[in-house]
Amino acid sequence: MKVIAVNGSPRKDWNTATLLGKALEGAAAQGAETRLVHLYDIDFIGCKSCFACKTRGGNSYGRCATRDALTPLLAEIREAQAIVMGSPFYIGTVTSQMKAFMERLLFPYIAYDAAHSSLFPGKLKAGFIYTMNATDDDMRGRGYPAIVATNEGYLKRVFGNGESLCSCDTLQFDDYDAMVADAYDVGRKQARRAEVFPQDCAAAFAMGARLAAG
Repeated sequence: MKVIAVNGSPRKDWNTATLLGKALEGAAAQGAETRLVHLYDIDFIGCKSCFACKTRGGNSYGRCATRDALTPLLAEIREAQAIVMGSPFYIGTVTSQMKAFMERLLFPYIAYDAAHSSLFPGKLKAGFIYTMNATDDDMRGRGYPAIVATNEGYLKRVFGNGESLCSCDTLQFDDYDAMVADAYDVGRKQARRAEVFPQDCAAAFAMGARLAAG
């Protein structure tokens, strides 16, 4: 069993990376081999609409034809048993790196037949972890649950399954005094970091364990 975590945050040791690390700890506790990949370390582009993955009888049917530094990771995921993606919300959605990765990962496996069936070979369990500065109420008010549901729907369409975890109202900085961030109650955010974020970490651990258990 191999579980790959894909970090769509530019930060390697903050909220998203921490939760992905906990998910991998959960997977490792089930005996899985694990690996954490940072997308911002990879030089790649998103889908360029070449449609080679949709060309009837083509050599790249059902696979991304673009060749760049992301290509080996896509091949590795194809052979893995589970994947956990993670991204903060930037301007109302996942980061640009994560969006580009999702285009390259998911689109080639969605057939243009009447059922939009999946071309993914084998089985792959999938989870998605989101982090955000928005509170639980703000998340709902901004329509984030619909974005989470849409992405989960694509995971289910391509891989046959998918689950999501949202960590809200995260602590963005170590030193709020150094930032212009007067809109936020720093004491409240720090208290949530101490009280709620550990619960999110436990939920991420449980997700990783579930993904590796099968």
